[in-house]
Amino acid sequence: MTIPGLFITLEGGEGAGKSTQSCLLAEKLQQNNFKTCQTREPGGCPQAELVRDLLVNGEPDRWSSKAEALLNYAARDAHLHATIIPARAAGKVVICDRFMDSTRAYQGAAGNVKSDFIDMLETRIVGKNLPDLTFIFDLDPQTGLDRTRSRLAGTEDRFERKPLKFHESLREGFLQIASDNPQRCVIIDAEKSVEEISETIWRETLKRLVV
Repeated sequence: MTIPGLFITLEGGEGAGKSTQSCLLAEKLQQNNFKTCQTREPGGCPQAELVRDLLVNGEPDRWSSKAEALLNYAARDAHLHATIIPARAAGKVVICDRFMDSTRAYQGAAGNVKSDFIDMLETRIVGKNLPDLTFIFDLDPQTGLDRTRSRLAGTEDRFERKPLKFHESLREGFLQIASDNPQRCVIIDAEKSVEEISETIWRETLKRLVV
């Protein structure tokens, strides 16, 4: 039995290993008889996946940071109503690779969109549907970018092609979010092995589950 609507998000810069750990966490939960919903942003439902293509492909300067924030929240609104809210209502553990904190870090901290604008979008769209637990993967930006080069082949690499300074500001933004939300956020040292990270995530997740 899970706490109704348990909602877990994984956040961080490029190449930090969030997608791998999302899959591993879902597998462990399922092995322990928890129902799960594994999803991602931008995306997570057909409408949001269309917006994803606009955001992650094309030239780095394709959109202004404010336009990116608006696109992300258009996708997020669809994602919440089509996927996240129904899954939580069904008592599933929702595991989402990126959510609202990515907008605050990418478009806010790194893209210089004012916080009051993002606050407004978050309040209107996310509302009370906040994550219960957020893992923030911390990794040296250059290391993360080097990792992505081994898996990307000219697709979904729009943000990876932004300047290193952007990614350094991104890292600072995520760490600030963790500092501002200590009850919700757990910082993960993404330099550690896949196994070590998985054990940490599982240990922290168990604290929020009822057996």
